[in-house]
Amino acid sequence: MAEPQLRLVLSDGETGKAHVLDLLTAQTAEVTAAAAAGEVTATAAAAGESTPPTGVAESPAVPGSSGTAAGVREITSDGRYAYLTTSSGTLRVIDSGGWTVDHGDHVHYYRAATRDLGTIAGSPPYDVTGDGAITAVRSGDGTVRLFDRARMDRGELAETGRLAADAVVPYGERLLVARDGAVQARTRTGEPGTTVGSCADAAGTAVTRRGAVFGCADGALLVTGKDGEFEGVKIRYPRGTPEGERARAFLHRPGSSTLAAEAGERGIWVLDVTARTWRLLKTGPAVAVNATGDDTPVLAVTGDGVLHAYDPVTGKETAKAKLLTGPPGETVRIQVDTARAYVNDPAGKAVHEIDYNDDLRRARTLRPGLAPAYMTETGR
Repeated sequence: MAEPQLRLVLSDGETGKAHVLDLLTAQTAEVTAAAAAGEVTATAAAAGESTPPTGVAESPAVPGSSGTAAGVREITSDGRYAYLTTSSGTLRVIDSGGWTVDHGDHVHYYRAATRDLGTIAGSPPYDVTGDGAITAVRSGDGTVRLFDRARMDRGELAETGRLAADAVVPYGERLLVARDGAVQARTRTGEPGTTVGSCADAAGTAVTRRGAVFGCADGALLVTGKDGEFEGVKIRYPRGTPEGERARAFLHRPGSSTLAAEAGERGIWVLDVTARTWRLLKTGPAVAVNATGDDTPVLAVTGDGVLHAYDPVTGKETAKAKLLTGPPGETVRIQVDTARAYVNDPAGKAVHEIDYNDDLRRARTLRPGLAPAYMTETGR
């Protein structure tokens, strides 16, 4: 494909239905649920894919995995797949049909049919991380289930192993596992490996071109790897940072090394992974935040429904725009790619497409035909 196959996966939350909005055509289609509980059927494997491995345990059937009976309570993405937390506590997996493969010096864009892979049993909240070989699904009780990515690409949920972790990131052909105050570089199947750094009370992860990031009680642990060797560097919070203002979830544009996180009621943390520094933007409380890039604005939606842009270095507000129809709820999100930001507006039954490089100009108002309470972007 000549351009990114960008899509939004949306749900109104209550009906449990999932919809995919194609950002190239502005057309929205409901995702057809899996045919039966636990039934996942492969369709048209891509050329060159290997034969499925033997001896792999399949994901168990889960009642209600047809997906429409239970409501939706969260949606996240790993670039291609969308993961919907249901009101019954399971995790529904949807192949959005759009993804990007980054080779460092160039990228490839791909498009395929959208399909429902079924559901995974567990307990919310879920954290999902992955790369081209493996997907790690962490449940709220600390159980991590590993899934074969190639088989997911063929429409199957095939579990390859389990472990316990406070946080986990597939990175550099290893699993980086935070557990009991330390991060280890383990094998892909989870066997213990080399300790690369300390990280008490791990919460929040991100993968950047500069390395993998873990949020810790005293700052962030940046893990880098080369030729199978890994090392960790602690990026500590400024002195006196209270527990209630630490970062617990990182938001950023894929490929960027600038991360944003809520800093309690005070404002927004900006973590510059390249410079290995924290910067606190004293904006006051935000409903949603995201970082658009290394030299582009940090975005925030505040409780009055206004979208703000801030310079990531100086913290100065550079633009603002009244955006949402009513007061934003807890499910409002900002999704960003290399050119646009997207903000869901459930009360207005719309998604606003924003040119963040042009004073927050509203480029399009997308009408998906539902109230988009939950939203994530794929294809990046």
